[in-house]
Amino acid sequence: MNVEAINIGPSKALAPVSSVSVAAGKGLKGDRHFREDGDDPDRALTLIEAEVLEDVGLSGAQSRRQVVVRGVQLNDLVGRRFRVGTVECLGTKLCEPCQHLQSLTRPGIINDLVHRGGLTAQILNDGLISVGDAVVIA
Repeated sequence: MNVEAINIGPSKALAPVSSVSVAAGKGLKGDRHFREDGDDPDRALTLIEAEVLEDVGLSGAQSRRQVVVRGVQLNDLVGRRFRVGTVECLGTKLCEPCQHLQSLTRPGIINDLVHRGGLTAQILNDGLISVGDAVVIA
């Protein structure tokens, strides 16, 4: 169970990075969803399974999720603590696909990703997430 890719960006354009600094309750530094005031801590981090992306033919950046993981059943992490590298997280809810995602990708992607669109999570401590980091369920 590990991090396969990280995609962030200050706007709609996302780019892969090898690592990213994260701030508790605020998000991934340098990403469009980073909130200095921490006004939406339940959505500080978004993750998606690499296996799902392969199944539906999207890249991590196309999915609009920040962290792509392999070997992890993200749906099982709602309400649970887990670590990504040294960063402790709390799964908050499924990240269901939306019309915006479909407008950026292809017709039908909403149906393809229902209940498989990833996970939103709180970030509980400052740290660094890197490609290759282990994902450990508490």
